[in-house]
Parts: sequence; structure tokens; C-alpha cells
Amino acid sequence: MASAEPGRVSSVTDLLSHARGGPTALRIVLGTQLRRLREERGIRPEEAGRAIRASHAKISRLELGRVAAKERDVADLLTLYGVVDAPRRTELLELTRQAGNPGWWQKYSDVLPNWFETLIGLEEAASVIRTYEVQFIPGLLQTADYARACIALGHPRETPRQINRRVELRLERQQLLRRERAPKLWAVVDEAALHRPLGGAAAMRAQIDHLRELAELPNVTIQIAPFHLGGLATAGAPVTILRFLEPDLPDIVYLEQLNSALYLDKRDDVEDYMAVMDTLCASAEPDSRTPEFLSRLSFPDPPVPGGGRA
Repeated sequence: MASAEPGRVSSVTDLLSHARGGPTALRIVLGTQLRRLREERGIRPEEAGRAIRASHAKISRLELGRVAAKERDVADLLTLYGVVDAPRRTELLELTRQAGNPGWWQKYSDVLPNWFETLIGLEEAASVIRTYEVQFIPGLLQTADYARACIALGHPRETPRQINRRVELRLERQQLLRRERAPKLWAVVDEAALHRPLGGAAAMRAQIDHLRELAELPNVTIQIAPFHLGGLATAGAPVTILRFLEPDLPDIVYLEQLNSALYLDKRDDVEDYMAVMDTLCASAEPDSRTPEFLSRLSFPDPPVPGGGRA
């Protein structure tokens, strides 16, 4: 993992008071701390598991931040790892408590799969979010009507209520772009997505206006990958790269599929995707041209029988 950079959070205490320290990020940081302590003492996962009356598989899940840790289990592990310094134990146990708090997104558990819950938690903690989409405008940039059309395509068997719940969740996710100390969002939108009138002409006109408005935010950069680029290095797959201030949180690549997602954090994988994203951004239209590009798009209402427009 890369060493801490200027501006990155450097301690657990800093993280606990930091605006971007959501429970998902805190679980990952806690797991990293516990793994480091275990390895420093030369203790095998099986031995650590016995100390908390669990399997080595649970230790693995805890160290990866996949599950919330019980305070009693962390206390027992700290004892096993020889952490007797009272301030250090207090700090890590407080981290455990905060990592176990529910995120705001838990109220959408009826429509929120576990694999997507992780992304929302990581977005809350990210300092930089870079994303590229082909078929659709990225979710963090969508209007309600556009989002509803996208969600209906991906969930054709859901009820209108379920779709509306998913739309509400998406809109609440977007609030992070306007909060204090908001993350930097750098989005590349394929031109194909801008010509596909999801939700109808009126919805698409409103979506384009929304993109113009968001592009004016100081923390939002929107580039367009035009048709004339030909093939792109991402081979058509959407990709999101998340970067964090906390040095115990590695850069993470998020690859979404229809009913699942992959989260990659190995250095080689991340660097491959980072290189692809850098190439894509260098090839796309500069963000200074985005307003002009959007202004050229036209979505007339369809003609109605007997003449005129709908």
C-alpha cells in the first residue's frame, strides 16, 4: 500500500473525527489495524479465531472489513496481540463502536443489496471518485426521471413502489456532492449515453440541464468521450475508482454487473485501471468544452398523430 500523502488522515483519532469516516470505511480501517497487529505478533488466523470462539474465516472477514466486529471480540484480540496501552485500546474500541453504527442507507435495506451497500459506504468516505459509463449517465449525476427510467430497465419485475424507493436512494446518494468537504467527482460520459433519450424527450432535456448545472460545481468535473474516439480501453464496461484520505484505505476499483459487483484493491489491478482511466480522460473532450457539447444536443418531442408535437 502506498505511503501517506500530504493531506491524508494519519491516525485513527483523526479518522474518527473526519467528515468522511463512514462505517464502511471504519470497518476496513479497523480490519487493517487488527491484521497488522496479528502479523506483528506472528499469530496465525486460526489462533486468533480460537481467542474469540470463532473460525479463521471470521478473522479473515473481520480483517477485510466485510463484517462489523463485536467490541468484546476486539478486546479479546487486543489482549492476545499484546496491546496493553490504555489509550491505544480505547482508541481501537471506539473505532469498533463507530464502525458498527448503521449508515443512513440502512433505511433502504428493502431495495439495497449487500454488494451495493459497500459502494455507498465507500462513496461516503472517498476523497476522489472517478467514473466512466457507456450506456447511462453515472448515477451520481442523474435526475429523478432519468434514474427512474434506468432503474426500470434493470429491474423489470419490480413494483412501482420498489422502483421509487431505488430512485429515492439514488437521489440521497447524490447529496454527498453538495456537502461540506464533498469528494471530488471526475466523470467521463460516453456520447452514446447522451443520445439515448431514456424517460422521453422532456426527461432527457432536464437531464442535460442538470449536467450543465453540476458541471459548474467546483468539485465536479464532467468530460465527454465522443464517438470519433472509436474504441476505448475500458472495452465498454463501466468502472469507478475510489480514493481515500485515510492511508489504511487502499484505492478501490468498483466494477458493477447486473446482480453483483467486484471490488478490486490489489495494487496491480488498481494501477491497471488507473492507467486506463488516465488514458480515457486524456482522449476525451476537455471539461471546458462540456457546456458547449451539451448545448448542441436536441431532444424534440415526438410528433403526434394528426400533426404537431406531443
